[in-house]
Amino acid sequence: MPKYEVKQTAVSQLLADVRSDKIAIPELQRPFVWKTSQVRDLMDSLYNGYPVGYLITWQSVGAKLKGGQIAAHQQILIDGQQRVTALRAAIAGQPVVGRRYQKKRIAISFNPGTEEFATQTPAILRSGQWIHDIAEFFSGTSQLTFLRNYFQKNPSADERSVETAVTRLAAIEHAQVGVISLADGLDVETVAEIFVRINAKGVPLSSADFVMSKIATYGDEGRNLRKLIDYFCHLAIAGHAFEDIRENDKEFAATEHLPKIAWLKNQPDELFQPEYTDVIRIAGLVGFSRGKAGAIVSELSGLDPETRKIDEARIPGAYARFGDALDQLVRQTHLERFVMMIKSAGFIDASMIGSKNALNFAYALYLRLRKNSELTEGDRARIIKRWLVMSLLTGRAVGSFESTWETDLRRIAEHGAAGYLGIIEESELGEGFWNVALPQELLSPSKRNPAFQTYLAARVNTGGRGFLSKTVSVSHMIEGHGDLHHIVPKNHLIKNGFPKENDYNQVANFALTETPINITIKDHPPRYYMGWVSEQIQTGVLRLGEIVNLEDLNANLAENAMPDFISEVTAANFREFLEARRKLMAAMIRKYYESL
Repeated sequence: MPKYEVKQTAVSQLLADVRSDKIAIPELQRPFVWKTSQVRDLMDSLYNGYPVGYLITWQSVGAKLKGGQIAAHQQILIDGQQRVTALRAAIAGQPVVGRRYQKKRIAISFNPGTEEFATQTPAILRSGQWIHDIAEFFSGTSQLTFLRNYFQKNPSADERSVETAVTRLAAIEHAQVGVISLADGLDVETVAEIFVRINAKGVPLSSADFVMSKIATYGDEGRNLRKLIDYFCHLAIAGHAFEDIRENDKEFAATEHLPKIAWLKNQPDELFQPEYTDVIRIAGLVGFSRGKAGAIVSELSGLDPETRKIDEARIPGAYARFGDALDQLVRQTHLERFVMMIKSAGFIDASMIGSKNALNFAYALYLRLRKNSELTEGDRARIIKRWLVMSLLTGRAVGSFESTWETDLRRIAEHGAAGYLGIIEESELGEGFWNVALPQELLSPSKRNPAFQTYLAARVNTGGRGFLSKTVSVSHMIEGHGDLHHIVPKNHLIKNGFPKENDYNQVANFALTETPINITIKDHPPRYYMGWVSEQIQTGVLRLGEIVNLEDLNANLAENAMPDFISEVTAANFREFLEARRKLMAAMIRKYYESL
């Protein structure tokens, strides 16, 4: 059976299908992201007969239409919403939603004399040579009446060229737009796979967009759930937009959903700012124990996992579970408690967590564990912190992570979260990992390396100080965007036989150091500047930092995982220094992990 059909549809028919709900645009009070110049260019392309890309639609089983009816043959527009919205704005005169969630018009003007399209401006409105708003042209009187009025205002205009231009403008309604219609009989997983694979603009389509489109087909309930996702993500980044949403989306403001996210208007935290892809994944794990986009769509479509057939009776329950998962996800107490756990583990800045997926699963797991009354909040915190760190160190949230997630949830159901975590630790975090694999991970020159960022989290967790700092902590440096500096200076290494970045920029050669200390060190190796510190301990005269006590110095070096021969390090024994420090850093990470 063919998986899809490619056909051409006139612009007027496309707009009519949208008006009649034959093609459903997942309506959302989401700001129109196209610039007005892009709307203008779309009109220009249609006028000149240029291709404008394909729209992609798919049959939605169980979709709710306006009035509550169930659609038998409704097509969801799953790619092309911006283009259709632009057509509705320019040709049909429909308003779009602005950046502050207010409705506004985009008026496109046309000059029949020059055949030029432009965004409407005050100067154009004062000119009689322009059609001020082509939407009024398409909804207005006949071309003959329009031309008569136009020539009265512009008696010197070339009548033949103007008539030709106006005829071509009117023909835009009959211009053909390509539509890829995915076959009605396809199973949901295949549709999801096709959606991801179709490359209409040179960019792979997001499976999360497909899920968002599916959510919005379930009548007012579905559209409001989609709005809840979108607004939650927006407010997590820009809480000041709350008043714009409340003022300009009266329909959503009247639901029970807006109060659930009102707390975000005063939320300054930047550690966890999910995008709608993240929210969908978390809600899918919480509501359905499913991580893949196609599987979530299957649930929302009523697919019976036993018969592999659509059962429409399952759909209301699926949306109810998904909605409940979203309610848990956006709840202030849940999210704030989770963020507190992550910060208490030492991850106090979003830049320290290289895998958003690891964070997503940790939050989903926390929400699921809240339902287990046998666990105390302390038990949950221990499991969540160790799970996140384990995931980061082992790369558990990369590759085929969605399948891994689903497997993990099944194993957790069998063994309990703590029991299954113990099984993973025994199999993946043995002596070989801590003593061999982890030090090897620290060979990396990337400061984003998960092992190195976990080392920094360990430093934060234990209240460690910066290298050679008397009082300034690592946490203060990270929060204040403190600098990582070379322990053995880069220029010293380059001049002495280490010209490669992979040598001098290994993460084991970095420490969070106060800028004044780094400036004083300049290009001197530890053998020199550690001697200065020894002198100031003896004399009390400060030259490098403020440490004047030998016991305090030794404690600082231990906190920073420095080998005991740091005072003798130069380019000559640089490799021995790196190897020794990698082992000390790995040992510190292990001690930290086992203390969580």
